Amino acid sequence: MAGQRGDARAELRQTPTGGEPDRVLYVDPDAAQLVAFERAMRSEGPACRTATTGREGLQHLDEAPYAVLLIDLVLPDMSGLEFLARAARLRPEAVRVLVLERLDGETIADAVNKVGVFRVLQKPWDGSQLRNAVRRAIVQHRLLADNHLMAVRLQEANEKLHALNRGLDATVAERTSQLLLSLCNALDLRDTDTQWHSRRVALYTRRLAVELGVRGEELRDIERGALLHDIGKIGVSDTILLKPGRLTEEEWAAMRRHSLFGAQILAGIPFLLPARQLVAQHHERWDGQGYNLGLRGEQICLGARIFAVIDTFDAITSDRPYRKAMDYAHALQEIRRGRGTQFDPAVVDAFERVRAGEWEEIRRRSAVGEETPE
Repeated sequence: MAGQRGDARAELRQTPTGGEPDRVLYVDPDAAQLVAFERAMRSEGPACRTATTGREGLQHLDEAPYAVLLIDLVLPDMSGLEFLARAARLRPEAVRVLVLERLDGETIADAVNKVGVFRVLQKPWDGSQLRNAVRRAIVQHRLLADNHLMAVRLQEANEKLHALNRGLDATVAERTSQLLLSLCNALDLRDTDTQWHSRRVALYTRRLAVELGVRGEELRDIERGALLHDIGKIGVSDTILLKPGRLTEEEWAAMRRHSLFGAQILAGIPFLLPARQLVAQHHERWDGQGYNLGLRGEQICLGARIFAVIDTFDAITSDRPYRKAMDYAHALQEIRRGRGTQFDPAVVDAFERVRAGEWEEIRRRSAVGEETPE
């Protein structure tokens, strides 16, 4: 036992992990108790201070950190609980030990519940009891400090890991986007009547979304959805997709399902889930007469409502096997005709606010690769 006590004293003399020496503060209005405390702790190692009033004790706490705070709750200038509360705000890391003449369960419970107390020491204490209480409190303080330090280091490590993961996620997203862009370009080349259609309508859609006040991630999601709107045509056979004549009812039903195929393809790519909504809904109509989901009005996502106008605009102003491309004025006339039936009126109004020259410039830049979707 003597050897163990010696080991404990030696350990307490060592500077703790944080580099600050352990300090012990005893606040008690009884000067004789404070003298006995200093005498009992003289050989222990921690730096000890004393105070006879709450105000003096708070001043000590304000000047330096303390590992252990021993408090008699009967103070001449303030209530013991008030002192404990103010001490906890000043030095929340200090381990608190109550020193009471009478073990009043209600008082102890009140102190424990309001500010937290590590243990209780009853008066009159002897030197051995005091030293044991202080040793245990210092060990508790060091344990809490080490835990806090580990928590901080763990948080820093987690932040670095999250940053690394974000970098990896961004790389995966970029490479996946490039792969999907290549697929869309391949689809456009597969259907020679709509060459560069996907890239062009993605840029058109972005411009119209900006006109409607869309910004940030929502804007990027809408642009991606527009770029990938026909990705489901991968699941439509060439005999249907490239058929020169009129489709049969069965063939038309298969063609219509391409928006659902596209949504299924994107379902396994987390960063494209918001774009998936546009892909699934891009053939819905404002009046509910579209396909495949039969949505109407604002049940249709904003991106799909924007895209509906853009898809019509691009179809009218692009060459087709059965006709040459028509001009902006003709396209605008057709879009106005669909206002409130095929198209969201607010989207049509926003389309009209964009100058005709802007649409032509986007078409030119997308055709030569000067501008590509993000």
